[in-house]
Amino acid sequence: MNAFNGLGMGLGNLARVSNAVTRSISPENFTGEKGKGAMASEGTGAHAARDLGVGWKVSPSVKIEGHEEFTMGVIDGPGVIQNIWLTCPHQAVRSLIFQIYWDEEEDPSVCVPVGDFFCNGWGERALVNALPISVNPAGGFNSYWEMPFRKKARIVMTNLSHESTFLYYQINYTLTDIPDDMAYFHAQWRRSNPVQYKDVHTIVDGIKGKGHYVGTYLAWQVNSNNWWGEGELKFYMDGDKDYPTICSTGTEDYFGGAWNWDMNGQYVTYSTPFLGMHQAIKADGLYKANQRFGMYRFHVMDPIRFEDDLKVTVQALGWRSHGRYLPLQDDIASVAYWYQLEPHTPHPAMPSMDDLEII
Repeated sequence: MNAFNGLGMGLGNLARVSNAVTRSISPENFTGEKGKGAMASEGTGAHAARDLGVGWKVSPSVKIEGHEEFTMGVIDGPGVIQNIWLTCPHQAVRSLIFQIYWDEEEDPSVCVPVGDFFCNGWGERALVNALPISVNPAGGFNSYWEMPFRKKARIVMTNLSHESTFLYYQINYTLTDIPDDMAYFHAQWRRSNPVQYKDVHTIVDGIKGKGHYVGTYLAWQVNSNNWWGEGELKFYMDGDKDYPTICSTGTEDYFGGAWNWDMNGQYVTYSTPFLGMHQAIKADGLYKANQRFGMYRFHVMDPIRFEDDLKVTVQALGWRSHGRYLPLQDDIASVAYWYQLEPHTPHPAMPSMDDLEII
């Protein structure tokens, strides 16, 4: 029997010992080196700690200037990121771009606005109680996606805004052997604002290689009256062209709900380990002009496996007169989460700040 390597943690193997080594990167220990935490003499907490000195929360965060790329951490492998915690001002959730590079790759495998990565794309805090993503009061972003790497992990945050912002973070990882069949974690963001008439929103396209799709987040603004979620999610895989292999029966159905999420004439939010409609922002008749929704589904227990390629789309579909469907022109942003063997196809270029902005 092979020795336990400390991966795939859960209650079933929590008692097992291994030779894996636990380390952590934060502004109090930028390198994760053993015995090198809490040694900072300068940092964002230095003024508050001036009477206490080194070791007393001198560097709990970093300040990222406008249009600056900040390297949160570089880890030499083999190893696996097991948890990421971070927080930032909620106004910065679309202007801070979260990127992860595996091994020596030039194009990031993860490239997503930080709020959307943590299912909080609308700039208004929403709690999430899912297995891979947890968001807690007030804006504590947590990831438990297992992220293995063999040579190196480089984690970067890029501030596209012209204004500076503060970032608090901690990256917990383990150094251990990585099996040959473990793939690399990927995440990609896209936005259709608005979806073109009779077109679809593409969640992800151009995935090439072998892997499995493990999650979808949608930030959806409805630009019309009446129910808006009749659209199907479609998974085109391994050579599918005109018709997909997997097709949902409707938007709320894919996210585990039913019948418009309508109970007693009100949208009802929910957040469960694998799926949720956790955010429903109502128009207020003054500054909020449209209803906005946040939805996630994590395919932890039912990954969608592909051998060669994958494309995922969602229709924006409502109702018009005489019981007819109405193609909608809504504002839809999405995150696709998946694992695949490298190399990966480069993500589309991140758009400008104007195209990212929540308006």
